[in-house]
Amino acid sequence: MNEITYEGPFKEHLSNFLAIKQAVGYKYFSGALQLKVFDRYTMEHFPHAESLNKEIVLAWCGKKTYEAQANQLNRVSIMRQFGKYLDAAGQAAYIIPKGYYPKGKPYVPYIYSIDELNLFFAQTDRCCYCSACPTRHLIMPVLFRMIYQCGLRVSEARLLKVGDVDLKTGVLTINHSKKDICRLVPMADSLLKRCRDYSSKVHLFSSTESYYFPAPGGKPLTNINIYRNFRRFLWQAGISHKGRGYGPRIHDFRHVYAVHCLKKWSKEGKDLAVYLPLLKTYMGHYSFQETAYYLRLTADVFPEIILKLESRYPGIIPDLGGDYCEAD
Repeated sequence: MNEITYEGPFKEHLSNFLAIKQAVGYKYFSGALQLKVFDRYTMEHFPHAESLNKEIVLAWCGKKTYEAQANQLNRVSIMRQFGKYLDAAGQAAYIIPKGYYPKGKPYVPYIYSIDELNLFFAQTDRCCYCSACPTRHLIMPVLFRMIYQCGLRVSEARLLKVGDVDLKTGVLTINHSKKDICRLVPMADSLLKRCRDYSSKVHLFSSTESYYFPAPGGKPLTNINIYRNFRRFLWQAGISHKGRGYGPRIHDFRHVYAVHCLKKWSKEGKDLAVYLPLLKTYMGHYSFQETAYYLRLTADVFPEIILKLESRYPGIIPDLGGDYCEAD
């Protein structure tokens, strides 16, 4: 990411706030960009501001007619964090109260059926050659299978380098993921075979620092490019998309991976209390709470799992309130 500079009335505080976020392990890419927009906004509307007062905060956080509620709440969250930082630094600041703006209906991840997964991946295999992106038809079948079969976040897959994909051992190295966690992710033999074939066609002369799923010019694929392909494959597979904010989403493949693991282990009679830490590590979760989220989701889809767990570990499964939502 190119270095972001701030120029408005809060430029020094914004730079220091960003530096602290990144120093404790957050990449904070999207947050830094949001703060840049806020910086330009204050330059235009409050160029002589001496403190982050209520007028500025509420003017910035107000919902725009064209945006989804989730986007507004993300902006509010960033501004609340910035306000708390200023307050801790001894600066006058209005800290917008938690819950000031009501939350929308929580998103419940879409759990693809096995038939839907087969239909979707069949469409990725039919992806046609495109002169504007000559490797697209080779990338898409591998990219989406990797996201699902390895339970990856979209950003983890699209930012992989050639050197991160070990074609001998079949292990992915995920560097500097969410909260700067690094981990090793073994691939299934079927995926490894696809990666070897793909690499022989796309990366025969690539350096280890080249992006594994490159866009034209050697840059990584963008989120919007991946999303547009995803929506096309959904439509071709006959999987209904319920509209903005309702899914299915690409990130739901990661949810499905976790759910399918739990279902498989439950049917095999595995002790989920033993296997959950393995799932936590494999998926790169920072806390057990993130992994335990899938217990409720799995229990709702596969009721037999909740009976096994609640009988042995009362209260281990949290309510599915929609509060937990992993960002890429």
